Amino acid sequence: MLFFLLVNLGFATEPKENLLSIAELKGKTIDELMNIDVTSVSRQPEKWFSAASAVQVITEEEIRRSGATSLPEALRLAPNLQVAQVTSSSWAISSRGFNNGLANKLLVLMDGRTLYTPLFAGVYWDVQDTLLEDIDRIEVISGPGGTLWGANAVNGVINIITKSAKDTQGTMLMAGGGTFLQDFAGARYGDKLGENVYFRLYGKYFDRNSAVFPNGQEATNDWRMGQGGFRLDWLPRNEDIVTFQGDFYNGSIEQPGSGTTGVDGQNVLGRWTHPISESSDLTVQMYWDRTFRRISGSFIEELNTYDFDFQHRFALGERHNVIWGAAYRLMPDHIANSNPSGFAFLPPNRNLQLFSGFLQDEIALVPERLRLTLGTKLEHNDYSGFEVQPSGRLAWTPDEQQTVWGAVSRAVRSPSRIDVDLFAPSTPSLPGGLAGGPDFVSETVIAYELGYRVRPLDRLALSVAGFYNDYTDIRSLATNSASNNAFVFRNDNRAEIRGVELSGTYDLTSWWRIRAGYTFLNKDVSIKPGGSDANRGRAEGNDPEHQVIWQSMIALPFHLEFDSNFRYVDSLPSPSVPSYFTFDLRLAWRPIHNLELSIVGQNLAEDQHPEFGAALTRQEIPRSVYGKVVWRF
Repeated sequence: MLFFLLVNLGFATEPKENLLSIAELKGKTIDELMNIDVTSVSRQPEKWFSAASAVQVITEEEIRRSGATSLPEALRLAPNLQVAQVTSSSWAISSRGFNNGLANKLLVLMDGRTLYTPLFAGVYWDVQDTLLEDIDRIEVISGPGGTLWGANAVNGVINIITKSAKDTQGTMLMAGGGTFLQDFAGARYGDKLGENVYFRLYGKYFDRNSAVFPNGQEATNDWRMGQGGFRLDWLPRNEDIVTFQGDFYNGSIEQPGSGTTGVDGQNVLGRWTHPISESSDLTVQMYWDRTFRRISGSFIEELNTYDFDFQHRFALGERHNVIWGAAYRLMPDHIANSNPSGFAFLPPNRNLQLFSGFLQDEIALVPERLRLTLGTKLEHNDYSGFEVQPSGRLAWTPDEQQTVWGAVSRAVRSPSRIDVDLFAPSTPSLPGGLAGGPDFVSETVIAYELGYRVRPLDRLALSVAGFYNDYTDIRSLATNSASNNAFVFRNDNRAEIRGVELSGTYDLTSWWRIRAGYTFLNKDVSIKPGGSDANRGRAEGNDPEHQVIWQSMIALPFHLEFDSNFRYVDSLPSPSVPSYFTFDLRLAWRPIHNLELSIVGQNLAEDQHPEFGAALTRQEIPRSVYGKVVWRF
């Protein structure tokens, strides 16, 4: 897969009184970027340039220079992701196809905590938030990651990694407002509790306006939320790392008519990393995560997740680097079905358990040049039982300017509560309607990947990757006489997806960097012999065939920054959504070192445009502008 290097802007230079320095921008040269460590590919640090995967890195500087105001907006910087805004608060995000508002083939983590709901095997993007200024990097893998990360890492893995408390000392205040993002504010304070013990506290709030209908009328879905949290890092002299962190949030989303959607949640995570030797270490992690959602007139869900995970890395001889681990997750999920005439989850309450273990061996066939990585993960879930997810990866680095890699992987998307427990109407004895599939099994993919990274010039890094994914047992909807002729979820679809991902980073000058990416994706969904699907394979995702992104970052005289983001997204086939081109512009000024003033225009090409959804209910995203002030001391 194509590595798209999202890099910090480090444009130094002359004259010093006019342009921001590399140190001020915290930027990296191309050399430094080629050696940046990523951890999502093999659950241990490795250089991105030689990683046997299509991993992309969105750094803190890219996020700041993009003008992004939320995690989904920041993820638009990765060209191997399909990111579409559906409403003011909801997003459709996936990789390599099968995208929709309930996308279920992409695994997302934040600081080791899985952002997952067993309700639909995906992510509630409207409650995933943090101070963007606290993010160190976002690693985006397109392609299966099931061998290390487990079920639902089918088409990709997103790993959001925040900074250590040691790197966020002092005080930061920020505030702003505008048209679509009406007002926002945030604060962070970091200090030391003692020798090698660092902490930070943060809080933030925002209020977003409604999306609009094609006629310009507001869609009545204003979205507001407040969030706070803390992080503590103890770094004793024996090089252990102990982290304790947590977050809490509360918010509401306006609904058409009467009522609102209310959301709140809390999480606490603890992690201990213990180095045993230069080639061996042990990591133990535990977290609790609670999410609560009340949709007026529909249902109420409270999910608690308790997760324990450990991994051990060690060298075996001179050529083997082995990593293994095990995990247990308990997910008590409680639903109050509050609309008797609508849908219901039956049984309403489940205590879901997930057991897993993995083993991976990285073999140096030719030291520093040729590596073979073999591994597998074994999981047991309450719906489909045992699942096996093996992979093999090969990376050849003939010199410091090139890497060729290939991979073959198997991954699964395990059943969700929607697949098995959803009934509409809520009385299963009534004829017709919709019934969960008691025999629903995991969806499966066998993925083949081949990629190449090269640095042909000192200022240019390029990447290309091709992939072919063969899916079986994809979700379908068919009538079943045994269930009063209700439509029942089954596994009668199959699919083939093939594509190419291209990306590059080019320093035109010491003060101007350009990044660009292109993705081609072709999807063919068909019904298995003897099967049936009422949706004829069209319900499992809606994806563009072509997608282009372009980002320009310029450091101007007098401590000014001028940044632009352009994106083109091809039309979506079913339901049909027109193609669109849009761009964002950002102008920032630092009158003094610790003060930044910026103005950002978003979606400037048109007054409004649609990105996802069926025509009858589709909402559109308006052109908007906001201003922002950040003060650090």
